[in-house]
Amino acid sequence: MSGNTETFNFQAEISQLMSLIVNAVYQNKEIFLRELISNASDALDKIRYQSLTDPSVLDSGKDLKITIVPDVANKVLIIRDTGIGMTKADLINNLGTIAKSGTKAFMEMVQETKDASMIGQFG
Repeated sequence: MSGNTETFNFQAEISQLMSLIVNAVYQNKEIFLRELISNASDALDKIRYQSLTDPSVLDSGKDLKITIVPDVANKVLIIRDTGIGMTKADLINNLGTIAKSGTKAFMEMVQETKDASMIGQFG
């Protein structure tokens, strides 16, 4: 990994992002776990899709899987997948952009109703 660091500004208001994370995701462990597993599933979908045009992406292993390993001593779940992670362009385009596809309106609804049970069900 390179020693060069790049900084990008969030494309949404950080206070709303932090409110969503602190008040909804991190306080509900089931939602947080579901989001992590969903991200792993997305990584598998990405490598599966890419393998249709470039079969060599599966050279390191054709066994596409998500593994969840409990570390009881440290009270941690380790989630691993054999998919493809985000590229630099993916990171720039997707991290910190909570206002896409109605998410900002959804956050406002959650704040008004104080009901975060729907978070994690929209992909």
